[in-house]
Amino acid sequence: MLIKKLLSGREFDRVVAGKGRSCAQFKGGEAMVKVGVIGGSGLDDPDILRDSQMVEVETIYGEPSSPLTVGQISGVDTVILARHGYRHQYSPTQVNNRANIQALKDMGVSHIIATTACGSLREDIDRGHLVILDQFIDFTRFRKNSFYDSFEDGAHHTGMAHPFDGDLRSRLYAAAVEMGLDVHPSGCVVTIEGPRFSTVAESKMMRIWGADVINMSTAPEAMLANEAGIPYSGVAMSTDYDCWKEDEVPVSWDEILEVFQRNADNVKRLLVKVIATFARE
Repeated sequence: MLIKKLLSGREFDRVVAGKGRSCAQFKGGEAMVKVGVIGGSGLDDPDILRDSQMVEVETIYGEPSSPLTVGQISGVDTVILARHGYRHQYSPTQVNNRANIQALKDMGVSHIIATTACGSLREDIDRGHLVILDQFIDFTRFRKNSFYDSFEDGAHHTGMAHPFDGDLRSRLYAAAVEMGLDVHPSGCVVTIEGPRFSTVAESKMMRIWGADVINMSTAPEAMLANEAGIPYSGVAMSTDYDCWKEDEVPVSWDEILEVFQRNADNVKRLLVKVIATFARE
């Protein structure tokens, strides 16, 4: 990893360049927790960090979507990356997921929590509800979703039966319940290519497939995080009913933003509470 702007202090006490390697921090011979947060639209607020600083990095896959904001939450080292850039300048297809995951790995991140907006495919997942994802269906078409472009050095077939880390999922759900939030303990997300929204036929088909929510981001991230060996979990905020529910107006970007503004603070508070649980261990 090339660091374009080097920061002082323990955030960069060890930097190791190269694919498949990471910079790690140790205390008493044991690896320390460092949580990476991949923020979706409106959910990448660096102000949740204390003593935050921003660093620009580059990986062997290019630059990540945004500079990395590093700091602490309750004494736990935390790194925030804005999935679509801090100006939301990257469409879902343009997001360099390989660079994003590699940048977090190079920074020594031990866990990744991703936030995302989603459309609901189930009546009981209402607007503003949170879903702790446990499965995905990949319906993307043009994403780079593997670090292994070649099998020249041997075959690489990563297991993906349970792509979301169970411990992180338990922490997220328990914290959300304690906070009194409307939360669902599990849910299957179908990730589409975008940037367009679904047709009614597509939306109904995905319900038949067993998907509970729909977005444009999660599946490639989860695949790459699993390949990189980093525990990954996702919390999805429902903003709409996509378009399967024909007694309602189909989803629009304006509706998504409006629901965001009402509920984004819940997700930020949830992140702070969950990351703080690592400080007590």
